[in-house]
Amino acid sequence: MFSNFDFDVIQRSWLYLFTTGMKFTLTLTLVAMVGGILFGTVLAMMRLSHNKAISLIATSYVNLIRSVPLVLVIFWFYFLVPYIGAWIIGAAQPVQVGAFSSALITFILFEAAYYCEIMRSGIQSIPRGQVSAGYALGMNYWQMMGNVVLPQAFRNMIPILLTQTIVLFQDVSLVYVLGSVPDFVTVASKIAQRDGRLVEMYMFVAVVYFVMSFGLSTLVKKLQQRVAIIR
Repeated sequence: MFSNFDFDVIQRSWLYLFTTGMKFTLTLTLVAMVGGILFGTVLAMMRLSHNKAISLIATSYVNLIRSVPLVLVIFWFYFLVPYIGAWIIGAAQPVQVGAFSSALITFILFEAAYYCEIMRSGIQSIPRGQVSAGYALGMNYWQMMGNVVLPQAFRNMIPILLTQTIVLFQDVSLVYVLGSVPDFVTVASKIAQRDGRLVEMYMFVAVVYFVMSFGLSTLVKKLQQRVAIIR
């Protein structure tokens, strides 16, 4: 079955695949994760705000983003961000943002909607008695959130946050549609087309994603058991 396959293409290109393609994919994943968690935390606090207008804005944003396919959001921001940048600085021509910056903005804004819901669940898991105790000690809302609620919520949500990050790692492969960013799938695709070895290369890409995602999922599961023991 595999007699006509030439898996030497993987041996010839693995260094370039990992030092360029996988390096870009992991960089975009990690930076988008940090930005998504920070923005998602702000959105979660807005959703839980007693101010109905602020809560409505955050709720509308989360529902909108979660209702749109990610690939459409990638296209949308890739073409729209240059015009938004020009509008902000008052330039006559669209600003050259670059594919990486556009993809990064897209993933931060998109993933923040999912991180928001995780954080909201984590915040709501903290007993109301601790919140009341914080107010009783004279803390204001932000002091109570920063010193009492958020530290515990982050600890409780770490396994789920990391699971969502694994999903983000897989979603980054969708930047392939832009064709101008050197992510792992795009680099593998260019090598495959150059050498005429599409099946071998895409099989290798699938194996790499499976090994990394399964390995990370196993680590998250062990971490989840450890957090459960600490509780």
